[in-house]
Amino acid sequence: MKILYDHQIFTAQKYGGISRYFYELVHEFDTAHEVQCEIPLLVSNNHYLAEKKFANYIDLFPNKEFRGKQRIFNLLNKPYSILKLKQQNFDVFHPTYYDPYFLKYLGDKPFVLTVYDMIHEKFSEMFSSADKTSEHKRLLVEKASKIIVISQSTKKDLIELFGTDESKIEVVYLGNSMFPNSNTNLSFEIPKKYLLFVGSRGGYKNFEKCIKSVARNLKQERELFVVCAGGGKFMSAEMQLFSDLGIAKQVVQHSLDDENLAYFYKNALAFIFPSLYEGFGIPVLESFACGCPLLCSNVSSLPEIAQDGACYFDPYSKESIKNAFLKVLEDTELRKDLTNKGYQQLKKFSWAQTAEETKKIYQSVLTLKQHEKPLVTLA
Repeated sequence: MKILYDHQIFTAQKYGGISRYFYELVHEFDTAHEVQCEIPLLVSNNHYLAEKKFANYIDLFPNKEFRGKQRIFNLLNKPYSILKLKQQNFDVFHPTYYDPYFLKYLGDKPFVLTVYDMIHEKFSEMFSSADKTSEHKRLLVEKASKIIVISQSTKKDLIELFGTDESKIEVVYLGNSMFPNSNTNLSFEIPKKYLLFVGSRGGYKNFEKCIKSVARNLKQERELFVVCAGGGKFMSAEMQLFSDLGIAKQVVQHSLDDENLAYFYKNALAFIFPSLYEGFGIPVLESFACGCPLLCSNVSSLPEIAQDGACYFDPYSKESIKNAFLKVLEDTELRKDLTNKGYQQLKKFSWAQTAEETKKIYQSVLTLKQHEKPLVTLA
């Protein structure tokens, strides 16, 4: 069975949950030698494909960011994906994002679509009116042979918001790629006591409300910090907010690779995940794997994935966030209990399982396609 992916997410992302998901899928298929995969790329800066085992591309402008860079990558990569589609040397196509450019080149080949979340639909006010993501997603959901969603929560949202036939949807959970390394040596000092925040901070990620919720406690305990991993350097508006709250020296940001990020998880008092919505929430599994107590929102997929491995709060309530923060901060036994429950919950998830369930979906659409072919009768 041959699966053709496309360039989209590897054009767009250097790091990120979606490109990691597709990399891990292809890696698992390659390890098991059961599914042949192809990712057509000419240029990319994607971190996960860096060993170039699964795509032989040029790492173009690796350390430079400038306006129009992604457009250049797209102009180079899209025609290559189209060429591979036209060659028809695959059994199933699996696009990595929602650009519907491929529809006119598919022929009679089936395609499987992964829907990661319904953020563009639930938080449409956070996106430009020129953003076509939701429109494209809806079109592809209608035309796909099967739809993979990454949580029951996302399945429920997809049915409610798009009216999608439930029989067309399959839930396939994601896995964890992060494990702590006991030999990690950081090249910089980190605070002794800190709360960890990971990833982008804007919009539905709810960082501003989170930091406002715990600011008074930070002021009362000057040895306590909030460490932000990834998400880019602080904007001037964020710096002003920290200054206004009187905690400018207690909120720091670092750009980290996986090994160093695992170290930060492992040594944090807790990981806080105040997001208003997540399709799955890979950082939940990362915190479990690194033995980091989890504080997280009680909305969308997060209770489904974390279950009893988290201390929950209402992400719309500053009082609820603060109370959960204090509860975990002050209770050593609770932190130990959350860590132990996190380790147990993590056992339910693996990339090998993700790949196995995805393979079955590919096989099912091929079987369905074969049954659709008309029978040839002799006159």
